[in-house]
Amino acid sequence: MPSETETIEKILTESGDTWAVVGLSTNRARAAYGVAAVLKRFGKRVVPVHPKAETVHGEQGYASLADIPFPVDVVDVFVNSHLAGAVADEAVAKGARAVWFQLGVIDEAAYERTRAAGLEMVMDRCPAIEIPLLSPR
Repeated sequence: MPSETETIEKILTESGDTWAVVGLSTNRARAAYGVAAVLKRFGKRVVPVHPKAETVHGEQGYASLADIPFPVDVVDVFVNSHLAGAVADEAVAKGARAVWFQLGVIDEAAYERTRAAGLEMVMDRCPAIEIPLLSPR
């Protein structure tokens, strides 16, 4: 099994550039807003997923992962831990290649289910912290 560092690097460099950010809204005070901005700066397409389906950072939002009418590579999860497992299951159903649980989002059972389904998975980490640390290619 790859190390967490290897998994993080794989998700950020090989899993694809379309990131659905669950919990992303126009609220600039929320962490999701800033993390999405960093992901965009590093070339990722950031798709907001939030019940309000707001347009954020110039990208149309959707109320759920299932509503997104195109493939998603990575699902970045900014919801409470008790809701995160259902989002991970939706990511598997959507055909995502990876799931990323943000800092403080922890669900061991969801982690195991997602890995068993063949997806890459990171838990309790932040891609906005990790992506600038990657060595240049």
